Amino acid sequence: MQAHIDIPSQPKTTLWHTIAEAIKGTHQDFTEVSISRGVFLLAIPMVLEMFMESLFALVDMFWVTRLGANAVATVGLTESMLALVFSVALGVSFSTTAMVARRIGEKDPEGASIAAMQSIILGIAIALAMGIPAVIFAHQLLNLMGADPLLIASGHRYTEIVFGGTSIVLLLFLNNAIFRGAGDASIAMRVLWFSNLINLILDPCFIFGVGPFPRLGVAGAAVATLTGRSCGVLYQFWTLTNGAARVRLTARHLRIVPKVMASLVRVSSTGVLQFLIGHTSWIVLVRIISSFGSLAVAGYTIGIRIFMFVILPSWGMSGAAATMVGQNLGARKPNRAQRAVYITAGYNAIYLVAVGTVMVFMPYAAVSFFSNDAVVAKYAADCLRIIGYGNLTYAFGMVMVQAFNGAGDTITPTIINILSFWLCEIPLGWFLANRTALKVDGAFTAIPIANTVMTAISLIVFSRGSWKRRSI
Repeated sequence: MQAHIDIPSQPKTTLWHTIAEAIKGTHQDFTEVSISRGVFLLAIPMVLEMFMESLFALVDMFWVTRLGANAVATVGLTESMLALVFSVALGVSFSTTAMVARRIGEKDPEGASIAAMQSIILGIAIALAMGIPAVIFAHQLLNLMGADPLLIASGHRYTEIVFGGTSIVLLLFLNNAIFRGAGDASIAMRVLWFSNLINLILDPCFIFGVGPFPRLGVAGAAVATLTGRSCGVLYQFWTLTNGAARVRLTARHLRIVPKVMASLVRVSSTGVLQFLIGHTSWIVLVRIISSFGSLAVAGYTIGIRIFMFVILPSWGMSGAAATMVGQNLGARKPNRAQRAVYITAGYNAIYLVAVGTVMVFMPYAAVSFFSNDAVVAKYAADCLRIIGYGNLTYAFGMVMVQAFNGAGDTITPTIINILSFWLCEIPLGWFLANRTALKVDGAFTAIPIANTVMTAISLIVFSRGSWKRRSI
């Protein structure tokens, strides 16, 4: 008779356990954990982080719409220009994520700390160079964007405050890029939770003068957002210096390391150019739309804000793919990095197809929350519906592009962006808006077409595999 031996059962990992671990923070090695589990552990906090970042804009828009179309147009025009700042922040931050992830994958935490500090120093220098001139020439910038004198008079303070916080914007992006590259996505998520809580409280106070707060109108939205982001940056530095994160900064790191800085500048320069291309095409598109009046700009601003909000899970998944690629290339596991990208793209396609279905058939459901103006609502709904047709192809393209960035190959996405945005979206948007009966809808139509072109090129280049051999 065989003796019965009780073997303790292994705890079963469920989806809820994975979600709880992702939010709480994980110590998993992303070069060893299963790819699907690794993607979810990284993507869940990144998705929540992206939701919080977009919530800044949505909360501002919710209150600013109560001030009228001119206030909404002020925010839209200013943020289309602020996209240049975001392009720099994104370009340097993705390079930062790639370098930190590569060092973590190589089991070199000191190298990761050095790369992190070089990124912070570079970011501050760039922010000062961009922010100061923008504050001084705020009136001229709004005029250049097609704003009328009344809008400039009422909205220039908003523009000045927004650009005055350029350093804070870059630091918020770069410090969170450090956390994501190291695999500490949950910390980046908590930073944005903290920042948004402050913004949520202060927005109506500064806009409408609640209690002891001054009534600042549309400028109050900028003050509230800047305050929230500043508090988030303080929290980031506290976490980076107290040993709570995988990357720790100390006094000895506060110096320029020429070799590392040169590598960061080299990778970041094309990374910045990559996002400048994408964002300048957006600015030109706003300029094309502005020729149809403030109501069209207001509608586009609301529509694109909603779209950017609902695709935040996709950006979270794309960011997870970038970290998986960087760390696994550092661990000399290129095939595992490639599998991670394909798996992530599949998950993203499922999500974006579901979102696109709602955008195409029920666009007014979301738009009605932001505007009661029938004309503005129609522009916004048309924008959402038309963009939604391209969600399936965009799902693959956005993951592929971030995979290149995660590998430190920022040149390839730059070339792809030139082809899809400058050579496709801008001329096509102008032609369809000004030379066909589509009018404003023509500018909207150029967006999904350009995204489809981007995806087709990305898939071809990604399959060739040259990104696997990129050194940083």
